[in-house]
Amino acid sequence: MKSHFKVNKQERSGIFFLLLIVIILQGIYFYVKTNPSSKPSKISINMMAESKLDSLRLLALKKDSVKIFPFNPNYITDYKGYALGMSLEELDRLFAYRKQRKFINSVDDFQMVTKVSDSLLKTMSPYFKFPEWTQKNKPRFVKGKSNGISKEKKVDKVSDINLATATDLKTIRGIGDKLSARIVKFRDRLGGFVINEQLNDVYGLEPDVAKEVLDKFVVIQSPKVEKININVSSASQISQLVYISYVVADKIVAYREVNGRINSFDELTTIEGFPSEKLDRITLYLSL
Repeated sequence: MKSHFKVNKQERSGIFFLLLIVIILQGIYFYVKTNPSSKPSKISINMMAESKLDSLRLLALKKDSVKIFPFNPNYITDYKGYALGMSLEELDRLFAYRKQRKFINSVDDFQMVTKVSDSLLKTMSPYFKFPEWTQKNKPRFVKGKSNGISKEKKVDKVSDINLATATDLKTIRGIGDKLSARIVKFRDRLGGFVINEQLNDVYGLEPDVAKEVLDKFVVIQSPKVEKININVSSASQISQLVYISYVVADKIVAYREVNGRINSFDELTTIEGFPSEKLDRITLYLSL
C-alpha cells in the first residue's frame, strides 16, 4: 500500500494543479447555472404586425378558390393586394398616398405611386376599375354633325350627384318619378355617395341608365364617413350600413366572438350571406 501512495515532490505538484483546475471549472459551472444571462435579445418582434401578416398568408392560400372582382385600386385591401402579389412596402406606399386624400386615376398612376414591377402590373391591371370621369371639373366634348360637317360640341359641365334633386335626375332619359325618388332615398341612407360606382347599387337601375346619369352627375364632394368598427360594434350598429342585413351583421359578431377579433376585411367574405361582390364599397364604411 505504501508503494501505491508514495509520490515525489513533482508528482504532488501535478496533483495539486489538477485539483485546482477541477475546482475552478466547478466554480464557473455553478456560477453560470445560478446567474443566467439577462441580456435582452437584439431582435424585437412586433406581435400585432406578425399576427396580421400570418393572417394574410393564410387567406392568400385560398386565393385560387376565391374569385377576384373588378375593384377600384384606390380602395384596395391588405389581403387583395397581398393575394395579387404586392409586397408590404408597395401597399404602404399606396396607403400613405391615400392618407393625403389623393386618388389614383390610371394604371400608370398606380405604378408610379406603388412602384410595382411591370410584370406584376400586367397581372393586376385587368382587375382595375376606375371611375368613368376622373377629370370632373373639365368640360367634355363629343362629336356631332351639322349640315353633314363633323364638328365638336361642348357638353354641359357635370354636377355633384350628392346635390342633385329628384327633379334634376328626371332630366336623364330612363329616369322617372320612382327611380329618381329611389336614387335620392338610397343616397340619403348612405349619407351621400362616396364613389360613383355606388349608383349601380340602386335597385332597379339599369347599367345603361346609370351610365347616362354619370355622364351628367358624379361625386365631386365626398361626404365625411363615420366608420363602424366591426370589432367592437353590435349587430344592430353594423346593420345600419345599407349593404349589410341584420342577419349577416349577427353572423359577423358571432364570427368575431369565436375568433377573438377580425384582422382583415377579407375575412368577412368567408361569412355566409356576406355580399362579397360589394366588399370594396362596404369597406368604405368599416374599420378594424
